[in-house]
Amino acid sequence: MWYDDLPKDKSWATLWSGYTICGSCSAIRTLSAKCPVCGADVFHGGLFTVRDDKGREYQVASAVPGAEGSYEDWIYLRMLEREWKRPISEDELFQKMGFSPRAAIVVLFWSYFETRVERLLRAGMRDVPQNIIEDCLQRNSSIGSRLDRFYRVVFASTYSADLNKLGYGDIWQYLAEVQARRNEFAHGKPRAIDDALAETVIDKLKGEHESWISVFNMRTARVPAANV
Repeated sequence: MWYDDLPKDKSWATLWSGYTICGSCSAIRTLSAKCPVCGADVFHGGLFTVRDDKGREYQVASAVPGAEGSYEDWIYLRMLEREWKRPISEDELFQKMGFSPRAAIVVLFWSYFETRVERLLRAGMRDVPQNIIEDCLQRNSSIGSRLDRFYRVVFASTYSADLNKLGYGDIWQYLAEVQARRNEFAHGKPRAIDDALAETVIDKLKGEHESWISVFNMRTARVPAANV
């Protein structure tokens, strides 16, 4: 799987490593290539000199913001990694009750996905007064509405249509299955989540991450007039 290519000392949270927010258009971009939206140049790090009010000079390393929305983005990925790697005991209680011992992976992933959908919508409404944003999100609290009806209000599209437009139709089909089976699980059908689905979630974690970034950039980045 994708994580086999990670250095041994790196966690799955490194899916966010190497990304930053473009200072020109606010897209999520890598440090090692030009911005895919506005074409801003490769980031050139290094040291620069600053002077304090007493005239003393200091060498300070360049810094850029991370592209994650908040610390929870890292936590969710670490939790998914831990749940995937932990040994499974044959006599685990929930296994005896008909649960997959990997069911938590699917539930964790879907919670993480919902936080990123909310981030996408908030970014799309960033010019709207905060109290209106909060009210709209509260009125459209279900993920189904946020991916379809409310998404149409904000972006005149749907999340599925955007994924298909960007060439990630397979990711939408996968997300639809996860959503349906997660809902069955939450409404009294614990066998809806099996080991195979949990394995699929892990296998597609990196691809889904990249598809979300593509949608985020298409819907929220703003290219400066001089670059248009």
